[in-house]
Amino acid sequence: MPNDTIRTSLELLYSISRELATTLDLRTVLERVLSLSIENVGAERGTLIALDEHQAVEDAAIVVHGQTIHPSPRQLQATLDQGLAGWVLRHRQPALMEDTSRDERWLRRPDDAAAKTGPKSAICIPLMARDQQVGVLTIVHSQPGSFNPEHLALLQAIADQAGIAIYNARLYNSLQIANRRYRELFEDSIDPLLLTTLDGRIIEVNRQTTRTTGFTRAQLSGQTVDDLHALNRELLGENFKNLRGGKTISYEASLQTRSGSHLPVEVYVRRVQTHDALYLQWTLRDISERKALDALHQDLAAMIYHDLRSPLSNVLSALDMLAALVPLDANPTVQSILSIANRSVERMQRMINSLLDISRLEAGQPITNQKAVPTVELVQEAIEVIKYTLESKEQQFSAYLPPDLASLWVDADMARRVLVNLMENATKFTPSGASISVGAEAHGDYVLFWVQDSGAGIPKAAQEHIFDKYIRMRVDEQPKGAGLGLAFCRLAVEAHGGKIWAESEEGKGSRFLLTFPVAKNE
Repeated sequence: MPNDTIRTSLELLYSISRELATTLDLRTVLERVLSLSIENVGAERGTLIALDEHQAVEDAAIVVHGQTIHPSPRQLQATLDQGLAGWVLRHRQPALMEDTSRDERWLRRPDDAAAKTGPKSAICIPLMARDQQVGVLTIVHSQPGSFNPEHLALLQAIADQAGIAIYNARLYNSLQIANRRYRELFEDSIDPLLLTTLDGRIIEVNRQTTRTTGFTRAQLSGQTVDDLHALNRELLGENFKNLRGGKTISYEASLQTRSGSHLPVEVYVRRVQTHDALYLQWTLRDISERKALDALHQDLAAMIYHDLRSPLSNVLSALDMLAALVPLDANPTVQSILSIANRSVERMQRMINSLLDISRLEAGQPITNQKAVPTVELVQEAIEVIKYTLESKEQQFSAYLPPDLASLWVDADMARRVLVNLMENATKFTPSGASISVGAEAHGDYVLFWVQDSGAGIPKAAQEHIFDKYIRMRVDEQPKGAGLGLAFCRLAVEAHGGKIWAESEEGKGSRFLLTFPVAKNE
């Protein structure tokens, strides 16, 4: 190649490189590359197709006699399926066609007939970037034999630069779309959203944040997120270290508004990356209505439970009076009916007391009437409550109670109801004639209790949730109870500083274990 030709080619490549470096707009890149390529090889027309990551047409430009056209992807599909551009993409190599009428790779159109424009010459080159095909460039001359290997080399050099430019423009376009979508989602969110630096300094907020807090964007900018609410340092960790690894942390807090009022919110915080930088994204969900509904529910439940307790106490007193009036040698049927009525009323009282305790314990109220309670006596009282059920179902019962067990430091009635609940569950899930066992032993500063049944066992997936409210286990495919008994047990045991858990294997029964603190000498 003569020196003048080499110099001209280098100047052209430098000019193309400089032009492509000034824009990241994909359509502008396509138009400039195609126009410069056609102009410098003396062609009459050309096509440049940009492909997306799925090798589908993303955009395209056609230049014919200096006029630029942007066809739809659908219009170019035949070219990619059957034409020269499709062959080049499939084989990932350039093609120099000296005479289009003699090459089967050329997709012939009515315009190629000898009576019209006739045969042509063409060059087609795949555009590559990071080992990906990002496009295909086709240049056509009106006369056969007009292109030679030097033209192919020049266009290959142009294609190399164009491939990188298209790849960068595509990335920029994707980033712009993603940023626009994120901006729309960010601004239109019904929850207050904040973006902060990793040390909690606010750099961006959405419209809902300004509406909820009453502060303007300018007033919030530069503040720290803990100016708006008290951070849960225990969950977040020092310097927000617990947010590493894409983890999202949530907790409840009180949001400070400009008027001085406080709004209960549920906070969700996680790390996000934008523009190669890490930030913290905070979502502050207003839960004031939920809190008000919870308070109303608790007040209503407490009112109902209190109103039920009074008539039940009257019924129990009346039954006691009837029992005193009935002679000891009275009809056994009468004695049995009185006994059933007494047990039923006592069971209702235990249920109501447990529901009241659930309400109080969930509200964070402490246990105030703890005292030293003999362990063996407490368990024996619980056994006495379920004795009739054991006899009616002919279940075998055994108890392991060392006489030297230390006394417990508990609310006696609450602790008794915990044991009764667990024993009643054991009788409920154990078949007639099968065995149930209970026991207790010293366990450091605690006494460890267990209740073992001979039921069907608890599925492993359900074992984590059986102490949640309204979770009901099934007997003979039918749900049993209201799903509050084990929830009460968990709240009561944990309020005493103890632990409760279940060990179970399907087909081999279940064992419930719990600990209560022992009474210290002081």
